[in-house]
Amino acid sequence: MVDPLTPLELLAAAQVAVLGTVAPDGRPRLVPVTYAIVGESVVIAIDHKPKTTTRLARLADIERDPKVTLLAHHYEADWSQLWWVRADGTAIVRDRPPPEVITALTAKYSQYRAQPPIGEIIDITVERWSQWPAASVD
Repeated sequence: MVDPLTPLELLAAAQVAVLGTVAPDGRPRLVPVTYAIVGESVVIAIDHKPKTTTRLARLADIERDPKVTLLAHHYEADWSQLWWVRADGTAIVRDRPPPEVITALTAKYSQYRAQPPIGEIIDITVERWSQWPAASVD
């Protein structure tokens, strides 16, 4: 049996997560995101993938209310392998990604190697971790 992974290790290993922000009417707004861990932060790039507008609601949400949640999970038919991890924190929107963010994102996602993100990033300081593994993760 393998020791359970920490929430940070589980989040780092996942390929996609769901970002939750607070919409103007107080309802949660959820959107799938790619991300990387850089030091103590979780960073999300606003990249070249097609979007309906360049002024994304998630960015306005964060500027108005910086409380966010990031949720990653793993599902299999073998329920002993299920897990989820949640990172609750405070986010800020930065104009341009620093070099260490580009390095982390291109290391995690091959798609960024051909076209690295150059626009805004969401930088999350995690204040609370939660996780639920059904059993030790192999």
